Order: sequence, then structure tokens, then C-alpha cells
Amino acid sequence: MTLLSARPPHPVEPGLLSRALEVAGRLANDATDVITATAGRGAHPDVADSPFDWVTDTDRILERHTRRVLTAEFPGIPVVGGEFGADTGADSAAYRWVVDPVDGTANYVAGVPWCAYSLALVDASGPVVGVVADPYRAQIYAAARGRGTRANGKPVKLVDRDRIAGSIVCTELARKGPWPGMGSFIERAAEAHAGVRVLGSAALSIAQVALGHAIAAVLHSYHEWDVAGSVALAIEAGAVVLDRRGSDSPLPTDGLLVAAPSVAEEVLSWWQETERGIRAS
Repeated sequence: MTLLSARPPHPVEPGLLSRALEVAGRLANDATDVITATAGRGAHPDVADSPFDWVTDTDRILERHTRRVLTAEFPGIPVVGGEFGADTGADSAAYRWVVDPVDGTANYVAGVPWCAYSLALVDASGPVVGVVADPYRAQIYAAARGRGTRANGKPVKLVDRDRIAGSIVCTELARKGPWPGMGSFIERAAEAHAGVRVLGSAALSIAQVALGHAIAAVLHSYHEWDVAGSVALAIEAGAVVLDRRGSDSPLPTDGLLVAAPSVAEEVLSWWQETERGIRAS
């Protein structure tokens, strides 16, 4: 099993890292102010093809603000966002910014205190800088390649666990409901005496692993902007990042497992067993 965190990272100019962290942190603070001031208070969402695929004025306002600031501060680096798509050349650029202005929008609309703002600078080797704002807990989580992870400025290092019983595993619904095999995965976790939680924000689910609150997070499907910021947190905190085959990838696109190193193989086996069961049925 190859670990993403063991990949030799592509070197990044230190000045770019510092500037990216500073600007991303500033934008995360801006987002925190907007989200906490407006959550659950008269939001008027547009409903797309999924009843939980919300888009609000807040999403659009925050993404526009993020794009304006990044374009001014980092001219030539394209932006990819959840609301307005990708700038020209984003697929081939050496660096790109990836933003999800409100991850967990259904929670935000309902006033459930569990959503996030996520921003990452990404290159061919994966996330370079990641910042995730957790507005309801007044936390800004930040990471930069080779510089570790911090929560409100305090260093965070994952304490590895070799015990699954009594621990929490996070997952999220797919776009239109439970992902194939999700019920079996939950049953397999229960047999190992682990609890599975579906909390409604991919970014915060992964962040819980980086922070040591959960031993693993499994995501069947997602967009890059959902996970790039929190994957940076996880890698720099010492977590394992794998795709559904257990393979190395800068940012897995076909399923994602983030886990404490000593339990990654077992949790991956639950996931793979459920998929083999689906193919056999």
C-alpha cells in the first residue's frame, strides 16, 4: 500500500508558500464572518437536480470575493470554483487555486452548525497550501507543504491510533443519496465497534481525521474543491491518503480514504469488501 504522504513533494518557492498562506487565511476569516452572519436567516436557495444540491447567494458572493482577491494577489494563477467553474488554462497551469465557498450548503441553509469554507493552492503533486474555515467553532485550519498543520495558529499533529473499537469514521452521501455499498460499509464498521457519522461537509469530515477526532473518512464521490483544502491538512498532520484501490494519487478522483496510518488498511478493506459484494450481486 503506497501512501500519498510518502510521495516526494515537488519543491515550492518559500515566498509563494508564505504569501499563499497569508492570503488564504485572510479569505477564510472573511468567509467566517459572512457565513456566521447569514446562516439559516432567510436564505433563498436554487434547487438543482438533487434536492440537497443547494446554491445560495452566499456561495456566489464568497466565490466572487475570493476570485477578486486571488486574481489581484496572484495574477496568472487560475482559479477553479464550485460555483463559477474553472478559469482558462487551469488544467495545464503549474498552480491553480481551488475554492468551495460553502461546503455543506444544505446545513448552512437549515442553520445546522456544520459547514466550511475551503481554499487550496494545488500543483501537479497535490495540495501546496490548504485553508479550511470552520465558522461555528471559530477555527481556521491551515497547512502548507512541509510546514505542518495548524488550528488557529497552534500546531496539529495526528497521534496515530492502532485501535478501531470505540472510534469514529466519517463518510458523506453521494450526490443523490447513499453511495453503493454504504449500508454494508456501515455494518462492517459496526462489527469492528466503530461508529460511522454522516455530517454533511466533506471538507470537515476529512479535517476531523487531521485533528484526531476521527480515525478515517471515506468519500465515494466529490469534487476537487470539496476536498483539496482538507487533504492538505490531513497530509501535513500525518494522515494516509489513498484512492479506493489503495493507490497513490496527488488528489484521488475516484474515491478517497483519509485515515490514521495504522488503521488505513483495515478501513480500506471494509470499503473494498462492500464494492466486491456489489459486483458479485
